[in-house]
Amino acid sequence: MNKMQRMKELVGLVNMHDRNYYELDAPTISDKEYDELFYELFDLEQELGVVLPNSPTQRVSGQAIDKFVKHKHEVKLLSMLKVRSVEDMGSFFEDMKSFTNNPEIAIEYKFDGLTVVVEYREGMFYGATTRGNGEVGEVVTEQVKTIRSLPLEIPFKGKLLVRGEGMMTNSSFKKYNKTAEEPLKNPRNGVAGAIRNLDPKETAKRKLDYFCYDVLIAEGKKFETQEQMHDFIEENGFKTGGFFKIAKTLDEAEKIINQVDKEKSALDVLIDGMVLKLNQVAPREDIGFTNKFPKWARAFKFEAEEISTTLNDVVWQVGRSGRVTPIAELEPVELAGATISRATLNNIDDIRKKNVSIGSRVFIRRSNEVIPEVLGLAEEYEHSKKIETPKVCPCCKKELTQVGPLLYCTNHDDCKEQIVARLVHFVSRNAFNIEGLSEKTLEQFYDNLGVRHYSDLYRLTKQQLLTLDKFKDKKAENIISSIEKSKNIDLNRFLFGLGILEVGDKTAKDLAKNFKTFENVKNSTFEQLLQIEDIGEIIAQNIIEFFQDEANIVEIERLFEVGVVPNKQEGAASQVLEGLTFVLTGTLPNYSRQDMTSIIEKNGGKTASSVSAKTSYVLAGEDAGSKLAKAKSLGIKILSESEFFDKFLVK
Repeated sequence: MNKMQRMKELVGLVNMHDRNYYELDAPTISDKEYDELFYELFDLEQELGVVLPNSPTQRVSGQAIDKFVKHKHEVKLLSMLKVRSVEDMGSFFEDMKSFTNNPEIAIEYKFDGLTVVVEYREGMFYGATTRGNGEVGEVVTEQVKTIRSLPLEIPFKGKLLVRGEGMMTNSSFKKYNKTAEEPLKNPRNGVAGAIRNLDPKETAKRKLDYFCYDVLIAEGKKFETQEQMHDFIEENGFKTGGFFKIAKTLDEAEKIINQVDKEKSALDVLIDGMVLKLNQVAPREDIGFTNKFPKWARAFKFEAEEISTTLNDVVWQVGRSGRVTPIAELEPVELAGATISRATLNNIDDIRKKNVSIGSRVFIRRSNEVIPEVLGLAEEYEHSKKIETPKVCPCCKKELTQVGPLLYCTNHDDCKEQIVARLVHFVSRNAFNIEGLSEKTLEQFYDNLGVRHYSDLYRLTKQQLLTLDKFKDKKAENIISSIEKSKNIDLNRFLFGLGILEVGDKTAKDLAKNFKTFENVKNSTFEQLLQIEDIGEIIAQNIIEFFQDEANIVEIERLFEVGVVPNKQEGAASQVLEGLTFVLTGTLPNYSRQDMTSIIEKNGGKTASSVSAKTSYVLAGEDAGSKLAKAKSLGIKILSESEFFDKFLVK
C-alpha cells in the first residue's frame, strides 16, 4: 500500500470513529488508538502536501443528530491541537515569544466530558447546545437544565455565551452503576448518553455537573487575559475545577503538568490532559487560527489509561477463602507504562452486565498502578463466544457453590490453590513475615513435602529442602532460619496471619490493642467485638465463627506445639498521638512506611490507608501522589518526616 492509499484509508477510518464517538456515543477504540490514527493522517498530509476534501483534519468532529433540533453557533467552536511531547510544547512556547514579549501561558484542566455551550440573557439561563460539528449543534436546553451545579441565574446581565464540559463525576458514576441494569463504561460515556437522551428525567438520574472554561460572547465586557476570564466565570457561579496556573517558562509548565498527572486520580472528575493558552488576549487575533485550531492554544494529553484489546480467554482462580473469580486473559497491549495481559472481571454478574465475550474486543483501564479492569465491550464479532459459568472448581474439580453472583469451592482441605493461597497469606510481610517463601516455593512444598497446614512449615528440615529443585545449602539455611525467627510474633501479626475472613491488617491491630492476649480474642463475645470502632456485625460474626470451627482450633494448637508464641500486646509507649489519624504517602527519608506506622501506633495514634475528612495529618515523603492531592483539596495538614518528629516526638 502506498502513502496516498494509506491516507485515503485513514480518512475513512477516522471519519468512521468520529461518527461512533460523537454521534452514536458508541466508540469502538480508545482515545489513544484514535490519536495514533489521527496523527498518522496529519503527518502524511504534511509530508505529501495533500489534504483530501473529506479529511477529518479539516473540520471539527461530530454531526448534529436528527432527533434534536439543530442550532447554528454564533461563534464557531474550534478544537485544540494536541501536543504530543515536551519538545512540541517547547515549540509552542517559542512560537508565542515571536508574537509577544515574555508570554505567559495559562494552564487549566482538559476535561473529558461532552462540550456544551450555554447561553444567558439578562442574567437568566436561556438555552444550551452541544458542539456538533463546531458550526451546527443540537439543542439540549431541557437536558442541561437538569444539571444542578449549573446556575440558572447569574450576576452578569448582558448576553453571555460560555463554553464548558458536561461531566459525570466519578462518584456519581460509581453510584449510578451500583443499581444500573446496564452499567456505564466510563463517566464520559455516561454524560454523552445523558445529555443526548430525549427524556430530561433520564438525564437527571445521572447527577451531571458542568465545568466552564471559556467565554464566547460577553456583551459589553472585554478581557485582557485568560486569568480575568477565569475569574469572571467563577464570579458568575460556574464550576471550573478549581485549577488555574500561569507558567512563564517551559520548565514551569512541565512541572505543573507533571504534578497534576501524579495527582489526577484523586480528582472526582476525569481529565485527560491540560490546556495551555496564551494568557494575554490582545495578541491572539494576530496569531490567528487554522480552519480547526486556534494557534495560540495547545492541549497536552496525559498518557492514556484506557485502551481496547482482544479478550482471548477467561480463567477462573481460586482464592484462600475458596472464592472462585474470573480473570481476563488479554492480547498484550501497552498501557500507562506497562504491558497489560490480564485484567479483573469481578464475578459472573459483572461479566453479563458488561456484555463481554471471548474473542471480542474490550475496553480496559489502568489507573494509578492498580490492577487493570475490564470496563466493557468495544466490539463483538461473529466468532465471539459466550463466557460460561463454571460448574466445578478449576483446581480440584469439585462442584462449586453459588451465593448470589459469587462462586465458591468448599473443598477447603484438599484444593491445592486454596491451600497454597492460605500459605502465601500466612508467610506475607504483615503476617508471619517468613522471607524466601514465594508462591512457587510454597507450591513445591505442597507437591513434594506434603505441606498442607501452617504448622507443617515449622516441621520442615534443611535436609528436606535440599531435595527440592534449585535449593542449595545457603538458601535452605536462610529459609529454616526465617521460619524459626517467625515463632516469636506480635499478636496482631498472628491474628492477621490466621486468615480470618475480612480481618485485615488494621482490624487485627484493633483486636490486639483491645483484647491484649490471644485467649481474650478467642473467647470474645459478639457484643464485645461490636464495641470496637470499625468492626461491624459481619466481621464480628466472621471472628466468632472462625474460633468456633474445630479445625481452626486444632491448627492453632499445632502452631503452639511447634513453638509459635503470640506476644501479649503492650500498651502505647505514650499517648501523645491519641485521637489522631495519620495517612502515609510517598517515600520517607529515614523510615520505612511499616516502621513509621509502628511508631505512630506505639504512641497512641492510628494510621489509615486513604485520606478522608477524619484524617488528622498526612505524612508525606518524596513522590507523594494522589493522597497528597486529596489532602490539599480537603485542607488537611501535611507534615514531612522531620516536621512530624519536631511537632510530636523526640527523635
